[in-house]
Amino acid sequence: MDNLLDHPLIEQRYFFPRKGFFADPFWVDVDGARLACSYHEINPEAKTLVHFHGNGEIVDDWQGDFVSLIHQMGCNCLLAELRGYGQSSGRAQLGKMICDVAPTIEALKRNEKDFIFFGRSVGSIFALEAAARFPDAAGLVLESAVADVLERLLLRVHPDELNVDLSALRNAVEQQLNHQQKIASFKGDVLVLHTVNDGLIDVSHGKRLYDWAPGRKTIKLFDRGDHNSIMMFNAGEYFSCLESFIRGLS
Repeated sequence: MDNLLDHPLIEQRYFFPRKGFFADPFWVDVDGARLACSYHEINPEAKTLVHFHGNGEIVDDWQGDFVSLIHQMGCNCLLAELRGYGQSSGRAQLGKMICDVAPTIEALKRNEKDFIFFGRSVGSIFALEAAARFPDAAGLVLESAVADVLERLLLRVHPDELNVDLSALRNAVEQQLNHQQKIASFKGDVLVLHTVNDGLIDVSHGKRLYDWAPGRKTIKLFDRGDHNSIMMFNAGEYFSCLESFIRGLS
């Protein structure tokens, strides 16, 4: 195996893909897979929000109201799909999924400064990769996001099961998923959204990401909702905060 992060046990225990269907996907060809994304354009000159969904979610879950609200904020919207999820081919191998981020964004053929990256939960891994690969993008939104990927992986798999020691796993994560380093290189504005009641990804992750962001940044910690209901319980304030952030981008 070329990349430890592609180990089958990480795939099986950390990711929860499911299938789905919608008409006319925006297909993105990547190495060994085809990704069924969904692109919604209102103005070719407008900024484009690229949304990476959470674990157990698929693009289909975000069609409709979410896209309409993003349009009302003046943005195009790409709902990025992951390999192995929805209509995409391939398997949910973390190393390969990281490598899929750049071609997904490049497929839009847009100016780097016109992108806003949005990562929810596990999707924050890919949004942060996008921020590192396209540091001149306008903005980065991290909702219920992961600061320390190693911490999350160790909840599901022990290094011995991967036939390596902790040091080897730590090194693999450090080389490919150093979120402190990735966000530190980002030049755009950053918005962090988290609930203090998040029982899956503790609010400390959001606070760390906010602290690591070097430029203009905002953090909103909600008192209501949990990891999977943060948007539902705080919809008005959540989208008001997001709209203020987007409209304040240069």
